[in-house]
Amino acid sequence: MTNKELSQLYYLNKEIKQLESKLMELETTAYKATSNLTGMPGSGKCSDKVGRYAAEIADLKALINLNIEKCWHEKRRLERYIQSIDDSLIRQIFQLRYIEGKKWEEVADKIKGVTADSIKKQCYRYIRHSQKNVPYVPREYDKMV
Repeated sequence: MTNKELSQLYYLNKEIKQLESKLMELETTAYKATSNLTGMPGSGKCSDKVGRYAAEIADLKALINLNIEKCWHEKRRLERYIQSIDDSLIRQIFQLRYIEGKKWEEVADKIKGVTADSIKKQCYRYIRHSQKNVPYVPREYDKMV
């Protein structure tokens, strides 16, 4: 599996947050778009702003739900991949980085006794080895602080 494939869950979650933010803005705008009832005759032009906003809101909600479903499937796929990794440390790194979406420094803080740089190197080395179908053997100096 490539780093790009492993990162898809992170980017899907980010996309969902962006869509939810857009949805909130649209709902706020739609709420403010009420009809003017002045009693005066109109221009004869008919405009249904609220109806248009309602359709956009429904489309956005459907898109968000679709992405949430994609996230669920992507998370399950990543979890199966991570569980297939023999090395416990690498499993922990992948879980924290790709499932929980933590930064390298946060991963290092959780694991303790290793630097963020060495964790990143081990992760990318594992990915390179797995792409070439070469067994991964951790280097001892990577585990030092």
